[in-house]
Amino acid sequence: MSISDNLSAYKSQIGENVTLVAVSKTKPIEDLQEAYDAGQRVFGENKAQEMTSKYEALPKDIQWHMIGHLQRNKVKYIAPYVSLIHSVDSVRLLKEIDKEAKKNNRIIDCLLQIYIAKEESKFGLDEIETIDLLENILPDLKNIQLVGLMGMATNTENNKTIENEFKELYELFKYIKTNQLKTSSNFQILSMGMSGDYSLAISCGSNMIRIGSAIFGSRNYTN
Repeated sequence: MSISDNLSAYKSQIGENVTLVAVSKTKPIEDLQEAYDAGQRVFGENKAQEMTSKYEALPKDIQWHMIGHLQRNKVKYIAPYVSLIHSVDSVRLLKEIDKEAKKNNRIIDCLLQIYIAKEESKFGLDEIETIDLLENILPDLKNIQLVGLMGMATNTENNKTIENEFKELYELFKYIKTNQLKTSSNFQILSMGMSGDYSLAISCGSNMIRIGSAIFGSRNYTN
C-alpha cells in the first residue's frame, strides 16, 4: 500500500482520540510530502539536525516532535520551532530546553520520558526522580510546559511484560495528574506504543502513538 493508504488505515483503527505521530526519521522529503498531502501534520524525528533540515524544506503548519534521545548541545537547533519533545530524560536536559526556549521567546511543550523497560539501552527517569523533578525543579522553569509522559516498553514477544510496563506508566500518569499537577489542564498526553505494540498501548491508556516503518516502509539506516 502507499503511504497515504497506510495512514488512512491506521487512523481508522485508532480513532479520533489518539494522536498518530508519523515517525519519519531517515525518510526523504518526498515521503514526508506524500504523507502531508494525505493530511498528516504530526511527524516524529530522532535527530535534531535532520529534523531541522526537514522543517526548513516542508510546510510550516507541520508539528515536529523530537522522539529520540536528545543531547543538550543539540537543543539549540530545534528550540525555535519544535512542537513537542517526547524524550526529556534528565533534569539537566529539561533545564537546557528551558534556557533555549527563553532565548527564542517560546514556551516549549515537553514529555518526561519514564524508564519502564527492562533494558539498559533505554533512557528515562524513574518514579522517584520524576516526582522530585515535578516538586522541586519544574516550578522554576518558566519556559517549559509539561504536557505528559512518554515511555518505551521492553523489546520482547511477551505481551504480558509489555502490558505490565504500559499499565505501570499509566498509573504514574494518573498519580501525577491527581497530585503534583492537579491544577494543570495541560498535562494530558501519554505517549506510548509503536508499530508492534500500539494496540496494546491504547488499551492501557495511551493517547499518542509513534508509527514509522508501517507507514513509510523499512528504513535505510545507512543514511
